[in-house]
Amino acid sequence: METGIEVDFLPVGEGEHSGDAICVRWGVPGDYKVMVYDGGTEASGKALVEHIKKYYGTTHVDYVVNSHPDRDHASGLAVVLKELSVGEVWMHRPWSHSEAIRHYFADQRMTDASLSGRLQRKMGAAYKVDQLAEEKGVPIYEPFVGAEIGIFHVLSPTKDRYIDELLPAFEKSPELKEKTFVESLESIFDSITGAIKKAINYVAEQWSEEHLPETVETSAENESSVVLHASVQGRGFVLTGDAGIQSLRKASESASFMGINVASTLHFAQIPHHGGRHNVSTETLDLFFGSRNAAQDVVPTRVAFVSASKEAPTHPKKRVVNAFVRRGYIVNATKGSTVSYGIGMPARDGWTSAPRLAFSDQVEE
Repeated sequence: METGIEVDFLPVGEGEHSGDAICVRWGVPGDYKVMVYDGGTEASGKALVEHIKKYYGTTHVDYVVNSHPDRDHASGLAVVLKELSVGEVWMHRPWSHSEAIRHYFADQRMTDASLSGRLQRKMGAAYKVDQLAEEKGVPIYEPFVGAEIGIFHVLSPTKDRYIDELLPAFEKSPELKEKTFVESLESIFDSITGAIKKAINYVAEQWSEEHLPETVETSAENESSVVLHASVQGRGFVLTGDAGIQSLRKASESASFMGINVASTLHFAQIPHHGGRHNVSTETLDLFFGSRNAAQDVVPTRVAFVSASKEAPTHPKKRVVNAFVRRGYIVNATKGSTVSYGIGMPARDGWTSAPRLAFSDQVEE
């Protein structure tokens, strides 16, 4: 019997802000493995626990993965650690690299211990997961390129890039020498009031058009997201967290080095950062997620999920959804509901097909 896999995205957030709460099960009957990739908020962490008990029939999670230390990804993992048994935790531990990064910062009075403490406090949700794992005797590993988490390979980040480039630029880190951290355009946009968001103008877009420039940027925290790839029945599955175009390009390079042609074999993909505009570009999408179909009537053969709060008015971006539809993906968004996809796994009674997001001829200006 061939290995099967199922991926579940649970809804996160009740307002405009989204998060990720994802669980994955793979294997054959009698020999399944379970992974949680991000836990969202405390509420979604509780929902993950109940979902795993009900649909996976277990109280054990083999692998807990925190893609990056943002609260809307890490908070729910503490609930998973409290209420279920866990085999391994995979997460970056910024506070453990203070000796390697202290020289980047302007405040020369900092010691390794004081910098570590500051990082622990500023990344409190992730640090809580770290401490709970230690208290329960669960081994903690850092997910850098080359590591394997069950059937998944880590494609990004490398350890050197994480420590030397990304970590010193975290918004939550102390001030860097000679410059301060400037918030990403995505973060600024997300902070705009709801009234202004409603005033967004829309413009026409055709199938043959795609205006996703390579000049977009996202935060260093987002770029530190753990990008995972697994191959099941010859089909690729990727989880991307909030990775931006730099990390997706690095992930493509890592995959090539491992002999994996991601773009041509990819079957299931997580759309990065809730479908935000500052994490994808046309060139990077072609490189990592596959090339565009010339004709609009081509039958889609791939699946893409995006985590977006039910009340988030601007996520996922219509431009981003269109880009994935052009590349032959059926796109589903959580928007207050759990969405699930699998191959070679038992059917679930009462579950129906999720509504797909259609190609839009009017997109955000």
